[in-house]
Amino acid sequence: MNEHPTPSPSAIQASRDVRAVISRVRRRILKASEVEDLTLGQASVLARLSDKPGVTASELAAAEHVRHQSMTTTVASLAARGLVERTPDPHDGRRLLITLTPEGSRRVAEGRQARTEWLAARLQERCTEDERQTVIAAMAVLERLARD
Repeated sequence: MNEHPTPSPSAIQASRDVRAVISRVRRRILKASEVEDLTLGQASVLARLSDKPGVTASELAAAEHVRHQSMTTTVASLAARGLVERTPDPHDGRRLLITLTPEGSRRVAEGRQARTEWLAARLQERCTEDERQTVIAAMAVLERLARD
């Protein structure tokens, strides 16, 4: 018995449209908070550390899908800028845990605020109230799809 029936034409079209639009919106949102002195990889590491502080370079490398050596270089450059700090793991002195400094936290918060403001301004300028309510409803549907 086939667990996954052939998708309807509307499901295929919706899939294409959602992926294309999410990709474009994501690029525009990221560009809105672009910081010239950070690479996208560095910004991603800072954001990840704000969500899960006290991780190792190996854990960050796995989460970011990069080699350990690349992550070590990224972390070193962020540490040199005073955005992250490495401290010995209290449970295993051989490991270093990476956390944001207050300046790193400030940079993450500013980036998130800039992205939120950009998107809110676009929604306000280019959409009617009914369209914004439609976006809210569509996000609830996409959230439901994203849950396992």
